[in-house]
Amino acid sequence: MTEKLAIGLMGSADGSFPEEIWAKVFQLGRAVAERGCILITGGCPGLPYAAVQGARAAGGLVVSISPGLSRDEHLYKYESPVEGFDVLICTGSGLMGREVETIRSPEIIVIAGGRSGTLAELAIAYEEGRLIGVLTGTGGITGVIPELVPHFGNKPTGAVVLYDDDPDRLLDRLLEYYRTERYKGPNCSCQPAAGKG
Repeated sequence: MTEKLAIGLMGSADGSFPEEIWAKVFQLGRAVAERGCILITGGCPGLPYAAVQGARAAGGLVVSISPGLSRDEHLYKYESPVEGFDVLICTGSGLMGREVETIRSPEIIVIAGGRSGTLAELAIAYEEGRLIGVLTGTGGITGVIPELVPHFGNKPTGAVVLYDDDPDRLLDRLLEYYRTERYKGPNCSCQPAAGKG
């Protein structure tokens, strides 16, 4: 059995979105499922939930990392959906606290739209040397990330950022990079444990 890679989708949790942006993120979620990957989100509404719906439409596995302490807190305190997730992980960490788990859980991070919370997730992902995809043309911070990343001071974290406005192409590029280059990165432990391999 082949191991399933996890793809994290970070983006705008509320607000109204043009239909074409919603459709792009829906297609990204569908593409995750069609490529046999697991979708991870923060369990919020908005663009991440569009990806959830896309992944579910293609029969994919979806994991939510909730800020809430329980399903009820997730639903009522954070006013977030519970439908469409195969696994709801309740961290009790709050909105900002759960961001570390949400970034560390997947192998690849994708940014769509986004505001200050997504910017914080981008900063964590970059600081931790993650492979990051930016689905351009989805509004929010995605329009400024290309200018923003160089201001991170070219800090040698090992982070790699790829940009594309096509969800299928972006995901294919990320997966190709992960499979051919990422083993060289700082977050990949590619040596077998002592006594194994």
